[in-house]
Amino acid sequence: MEHSYDVLIIGAGVVGNAIARELSRYEMRVAVLEKELDVGMGTSSRNSGVLHSGIHYQPGTLRARLNVRGNALMGRLCRELKVKIQYIGKLTVAQDEEDIRTLHALKEQGEANGVPGLEILGAAAMQAIQPGIGGIRALHSPTTGIICPYGLTIALADHARTNGVDFHLGQEADAVRHSPDGFTVTTTGGDTFKARVLINAAGLYADRICALLGISEYRIYPCRGEYLILDKRLQGSLSVLVYPAPRKGGAGLGIHLTNTVDGNILIGPSNEYVDAPDDYACTSDIIAQLKKEGHELLPGISTADFIRSFSGLRAKQTPPEIKGFKDFVIESRTDFPGFINLVGIESPGLTSSPAIAEMVRGMVAERLPLVEKAAFIAERPGRAELFHELPAEEKADLVAQDPDYGEIVCRCEQITKREVLEAIQNPLGAQTIAGIKYRSRAMMGRCQGGFCLPRIVQILEKEFGYRPEDYLLFSKDSHLFSGRVR
Repeated sequence: MEHSYDVLIIGAGVVGNAIARELSRYEMRVAVLEKELDVGMGTSSRNSGVLHSGIHYQPGTLRARLNVRGNALMGRLCRELKVKIQYIGKLTVAQDEEDIRTLHALKEQGEANGVPGLEILGAAAMQAIQPGIGGIRALHSPTTGIICPYGLTIALADHARTNGVDFHLGQEADAVRHSPDGFTVTTTGGDTFKARVLINAAGLYADRICALLGISEYRIYPCRGEYLILDKRLQGSLSVLVYPAPRKGGAGLGIHLTNTVDGNILIGPSNEYVDAPDDYACTSDIIAQLKKEGHELLPGISTADFIRSFSGLRAKQTPPEIKGFKDFVIESRTDFPGFINLVGIESPGLTSSPAIAEMVRGMVAERLPLVEKAAFIAERPGRAELFHELPAEEKADLVAQDPDYGEIVCRCEQITKREVLEAIQNPLGAQTIAGIKYRSRAMMGRCQGGFCLPRIVQILEKEFGYRPEDYLLFSKDSHLFSGRVR
């Protein structure tokens, strides 16, 4: 099948979807090409969900500028998209005199980047904000926050789709050809996509998209970070984010404790270069390390509090022998007019995503006229809160209107049948088990789906006619069942 668009975006992570949503404001035909069966299935759903303030990056770099701008934009964006966000602040903690010098350097760097409210605290002031934290000084950054990373990614895509953007899921780019008329992308499924402007937002695969055009100057080195998720029993134990002072030569910001907007605490991430961009393994050595360092930062954690591990991958431009950070590449190529290339968008890519979208919009405007769409729908319908988080009177009204709100499917997270049905009936049409999980939070509790997964399978079969071979966990080859046994 052949498709034709004004703009084609390769990659449906948070950056690609933010660009799609931004361009959906204008009268143009926009599409997103994604090799997975749902949006945000890579780095965008596998990170800390931290909204960074902008203290960690060298003044004058794209990373620094887009981080601070994205942090400022994110509050309004989340209100419009009905996504949970909390500006809870962060303590970067020093354990010795060298760390204290690092804190002063970070404060000076952050202020040069325009980060407001930075303050170095003594031990007593630090303990007043977060009792029980070990350390002798801390840098407090009040504009640091937390956000649901997959919730934001899905909301951006849903909103772009509502405003006319097409999503082609399960379509992997296999060849790219440039001509005076634009670009032709052929997928492994045999479909052809023509576009006047092509945007490479492929994240871990950005270098491969470059290579399809003959651009050989970039290489992505996948760097894996593993996390542990703590039970909600510890909800409230942490009032701010707690990071160690970064040490020279690290590939990340160090193992830290992170609240999530849904009440869990994360410990991680580690950093380990791997060969493959889809190597999401969790290893016993790293898990043991995370438990040890988690105990050091927050004494009192018990083994029973660890409910799950997961890993994500950073799209680093720096090889293992160098580590550290390299600036984002966001360029409008003169050798391939109309090709907007994004490479090495690792942390703080999530925070920077709305600012990156603004920047890319400006690049698109150099190639195509931007005429505002009169019918643009400015806000995503619905609510940020889950049903069980609503006031009692509002819950009673909803149950009276729809009895499916009164049936709990996921006991751990208190997710109702109606919320599962809404997740299945998503605007993108994505219906993997992982897609339902990310949209509803079912299967994310202590039992990790032991109670609710069979019930969700029954809903899919009864309400939507699923056959055993239809059930996919997250990808084309991840079948849950090979047949019916009873």
